[in-house]
Amino acid sequence: MACPFFMPTRKFEDGAWLHPSRLPLGSGWHGLCTASGQQIIPSDEQLKEFCNLGYAANCPHLPSERVWDAVRFSVARDCAEGVLMWYVCESDHRPAEHGTLEYNAADAAWIRPHGDARIQKMAECYLDSYLRKTRAAVAACTSS
Repeated sequence: MACPFFMPTRKFEDGAWLHPSRLPLGSGWHGLCTASGQQIIPSDEQLKEFCNLGYAANCPHLPSERVWDAVRFSVARDCAEGVLMWYVCESDHRPAEHGTLEYNAADAAWIRPHGDARIQKMAECYLDSYLRKTRAAVAACTSS
């Protein structure tokens, strides 16, 4: 579950993550904090402890009044036509909003994106990580 105020910008390759593939967005990400209405560049420590993980009660940028505390994604269907993803925006460890997002592989375009640019960007990052992992696994199987 990533922080709903996090706007990922690029992979955080050198983050010394214990299990980067288990992170909510499929790997660690650098990005911007949008919690204050401005774009703040979080420290590496804040990225590791708060932005990439959500439920960041100790984050100095987190507003006390907020609709969501964290966002999670999962793949519902992956086929030749594209990928259907589920998302859940949580508040106090309960679903506050949920739905589906759909990506068309042939057109490399989102058929059903999320209306919030931050959530959509996180979905794109999650999909990128997912496709890298699954395509690498398929390539490894077919080359054996």
